[in-house]
Amino acid sequence: MSSPASSNPGPVIPLDSPHRRRLPPLLRRAWYSLNQTFRRRIAHTGVTPDQFTALRTLLEGDSQGMTQRSLTEAMSSDPNTVASLLERMQEAGWIERKAHERDRRAYRICLLPSGHKKYQEVRDVAVGLQSDVLADLPESERERFLEQLEVVAMACRRAAETSAKTISR
Repeated sequence: MSSPASSNPGPVIPLDSPHRRRLPPLLRRAWYSLNQTFRRRIAHTGVTPDQFTALRTLLEGDSQGMTQRSLTEAMSSDPNTVASLLERMQEAGWIERKAHERDRRAYRICLLPSGHKKYQEVRDVAVGLQSDVLADLPESERERFLEQLEVVAMACRRAAETSAKTISR
């Protein structure tokens, strides 16, 4: 009879083997599919998924408005994408930019009533899509899954920040 310590567990499969689940392709496939589905479901509203994220972030953010930098960080996006996004949203009459009270270089991005209305128009679709996707998990595991996904998201953000600091040196 062999002891557990002497039993051979089999060959070690590398982390990047195509025979293993790998984080980058799984996250990409999940994000792409979710984004495309949401895009299709809200196409009739004239809102894009990124615009919805900006509307939601502004609604949930500082009641006096957010700076473009804080919005960019909260959305986990890049400054050029957010600048272009905000320009289109301002042209649509969903937001306005007000001079920042302390920083002459910054503006406060504020949600206008029409932007709030657009958010409300799309919100139920977003909530429904999340419910549809999470329905494949047992109800008792959904919150834990989201908590774990948040841990992974924060680890990815820290890795990106660490990489940026290393490159800038």
